Amino acid sequence: MTAAAISIAPTTAPVQSYGDAASEELLVAVAGGDQSAFASLYDRVSSQVVGVALRVLRDRSLAEEVAQEVMVEVWRKADRFDPNRGTASGWITTLAHRRAVDRVRSEQASRDRDDRVSRRDEPRAFDAVADEVEVSLDHWQVRQALATLTERQREAIELAYFGGHTYRDVARVLEIPEGTAKSRLRDGLLRLREALEELV
Repeated sequence: MTAAAISIAPTTAPVQSYGDAASEELLVAVAGGDQSAFASLYDRVSSQVVGVALRVLRDRSLAEEVAQEVMVEVWRKADRFDPNRGTASGWITTLAHRRAVDRVRSEQASRDRDDRVSRRDEPRAFDAVADEVEVSLDHWQVRQALATLTERQREAIELAYFGGHTYRDVARVLEIPEGTAKSRLRDGLLRLREALEELV
């Protein structure tokens, strides 16, 4: 993956060398359409972006696809970066983490769709139909219960139980201590159980 692979609009800004510039300066220049600044920023952060995506997705090719999407997003949305609210690295890795989590959800939804299609034409007995209705109800209840969690609890639960990650993976992906990850998962599961009991 290279910066040249990303389609970016032409600019009339003069070519500059940004070798010693801070990443925050590069992002500001990128917001002004400076391709040279983008190339320097790309070289500096692309491997970090792949690493963040890989920790979430655990698949190199998917991580590289997500990293490519993130760098396109950086080019297009650089003007939204506010240096007063954080570092360039933090802003970009947050974009990478969100995009990777979205890809996990998308991949799971795709697998679920494929599974439903493969079962659709099978002859179904009454018990199978009843089971399907019960599973659909369970899924609805789980979605309702998930909505009662805090954003941090929900993110940890989704990574662990829908993304198949261990609590150590969750800690690494969210960049929090393992003890904090355990607490979020425990508290989230307790709240889920209470919410599900209320829905029954």
